[in-house]
Amino acid sequence: MLRLLLVCVGGGLGSGARYLVGSSVAAALGGAFPYGTLLINATGSFLISIVMYLGLAAGVLGPDLRLFLAVGILGGFTTYSSFNYETLALVDRGAWALGALYVAATLAGCLAAGGLGLATARGIASAW
Repeated sequence: MLRLLLVCVGGGLGSGARYLVGSSVAAALGGAFPYGTLLINATGSFLISIVMYLGLAAGVLGPDLRLFLAVGILGGFTTYSSFNYETLALVDRGAWALGALYVAATLAGCLAAGGLGLATARGIASAW
């Protein structure tokens, strides 16, 4: 029951953070391109790499904290369903090139962010 509570509380915090980041980025850059979702997914990829490495490979984070952070907070924060919808919306309005750019930027950006997160976590773990 404690683990369910950790996931639920973390998910609420992550969803709230996703809303704040997404709306702030949209206000700053406009809504023609889903910059906020792209930023959220790349940031989430970076952070989940850190959490999972520190939890599983380095043994620095316990299972409950890892669950709270990765499944709860980052599960609520990252936005694949939004990415899917926004891509389909771009394609539906005939913006095929923008849709393809969004898919490519998301895949490349999230892979790069995840790799950077893994390297960061290895650096953190080696310092301990």
